[in-house]
Amino acid sequence: MEIVITGRHTQIKQRFRDVVDSKMNRVTAIAPDAQRIQVVLTHEGNPRQADSAKRVELTVQAGKTVIRAEASSADEFSALDMALDKLTQRLRRVRDRRKDHRRGLEHPPLPVDLSVDDQAGDQGDQGQESNPDNSAQSAVASDLAPGQSVEVQVGDTPIVIRRKLHIAEPMSIDEALYEMELIGHDFFLFVNKETKRPSVVYRRHGWSYGVFEIDTPEHVGGKQ
Repeated sequence: MEIVITGRHTQIKQRFRDVVDSKMNRVTAIAPDAQRIQVVLTHEGNPRQADSAKRVELTVQAGKTVIRAEASSADEFSALDMALDKLTQRLRRVRDRRKDHRRGLEHPPLPVDLSVDDQAGDQGDQGQESNPDNSAQSAVASDLAPGQSVEVQVGDTPIVIRRKLHIAEPMSIDEALYEMELIGHDFFLFVNKETKRPSVVYRRHGWSYGVFEIDTPEHVGGKQ
């Protein structure tokens, strides 16, 4: 398995690399088909956030499945342990789900609310590039490769616009909720294989979820 370690606003020390290498057997023990794991260590420079100054993000690619987890702590080693605990739990879900599918078992449907009352956040920033043209128009007009993103700060304002190309395979709502849980985000963008519409599932309160779809008035009107 390939291990890629990068740092944001910090230098990666050899001791941290050694600890990462020694702990990754937990990943391969659960997911022997894992091909690559990306470890990102970020340092938060704000002294008011000393208790969460170090954030570790772990992203595993196993076949077509991507599993992600992150955690923050006062030091990188504690953050690594917490993120790895979350990651292994999600890897076990993938393994158990595959076993259930082989046995022909179906997962019970999760409660989904079709109302839209929450705001969706960002789904990730892998492949991110800066935009030399400091304009909102340039940020949304450039061509992107799959998985690539571009962001630009608008003038002298604190506003940052980020755009990313996400290749979405058609899936059911239940499958989208499952993928959302694996990457540890509060929302997941997908194409509903039943309606063929771009859709988003998102976390609401407790164990309830929401979903909304996007369509054009012309397309909806043509079905009436």
